[in-house]
Amino acid sequence: MPSDEFFIKLAIKLAEKGLSWTNPNPMVGAVIAKNDRVIGKGFHHKVGLAHAEVEALKAVTEDPQGATMYVNLEPCVIFGRTPPCTDAIIKSGIKKIVCCSFDPNPKVHGKGIAKLQEAGIQTSVGVLADEARLLNEAFFTFHEKKRPYVAIKFAASLDGKIATKTGDSKWITNEKARIYARKLRGQYQAILVGINTILVDDPNLGARINGKRDPIRIIIDPLLQIPANAQVLRDTNVIIVTSSKAEKRKRELLENKGFPILVFDKKRITIPELLSRLREKEIISILVEGGGETLGSFVDSKIIDKVYAFHAPILIGGKKAIGIGGNGARSIQQALQLKNISHKKFNDNFLTIGYVA
Repeated sequence: MPSDEFFIKLAIKLAEKGLSWTNPNPMVGAVIAKNDRVIGKGFHHKVGLAHAEVEALKAVTEDPQGATMYVNLEPCVIFGRTPPCTDAIIKSGIKKIVCCSFDPNPKVHGKGIAKLQEAGIQTSVGVLADEARLLNEAFFTFHEKKRPYVAIKFAASLDGKIATKTGDSKWITNEKARIYARKLRGQYQAILVGINTILVDDPNLGARINGKRDPIRIIIDPLLQIPANAQVLRDTNVIIVTSSKAEKRKRELLENKGFPILVFDKKRITIPELLSRLREKEIISILVEGGGETLGSFVDSKIIDKVYAFHAPILIGGKKAIGIGGNGARSIQQALQLKNISHKKFNDNFLTIGYVA
């Protein structure tokens, strides 16, 4: 007889199919089982479309009356872009709901389960909770910490340099490592870089993966130095972060072309202020890619959840070569410590992945 864990694992696997498309919603999968057989399954395909529970109910191969639904997150109980899932579940005749965790969104938290219980539906919460949370770690952070989930990514030489003294960084890592790094972009709602990265490298910043959505490109550009022909301005899937000191004519020109612009009253934009404004725009996750000063500002702020550190077997050297900037830690005890470390190898290149303790 299949266990609850068996069906929940199927739901989590289904949920993963929504990666990059559901933001700012979570990735959710649902499985309906009756007499130990799957009779319906579905996942949340894209923000604005039907949720996983409704998709699963639409896909049933027989009457779901008396069946059990397995879902990796508490069913929603509010009218958002779509009607509440709880209403559809109650109407269907489902007798039991097994889910991994409560929804961290305070508008939903516990209320979906309570409504199902009031309707006489049995509920079980907590099966494979850790696995389900890992899948939607950005969504949980967004609601629990009231800010976007922040990951930083950089490629460095063995002596910790991310570019030479002339700014050359192409390429520190090998092609396999770079392909993996691009794929990481598909896991985040937004990619963030400073203006120097745009001026020096003119990056594309796209995921460039079939079936994955390109992330929003966030550019920190206090004086609006961004060239009109920069690759990142190929469409309006961009947020330009600038200051009131920037030239008004250029700002108006960019706005007239449809580029969203966030304006701050001061030239130096603090990370907490920036994240607060991005939260208002429902951006739940950000991958910070550079350059050195931008990475350093996040390290100094200590508002980082995850780190991807690529290292290649080269030595760049030089006092003026570029590393992670900012003020830095005053002592080793004040340095950011990583936990839950994992490693990947790309021929002679290495990637260290860790969470900030």
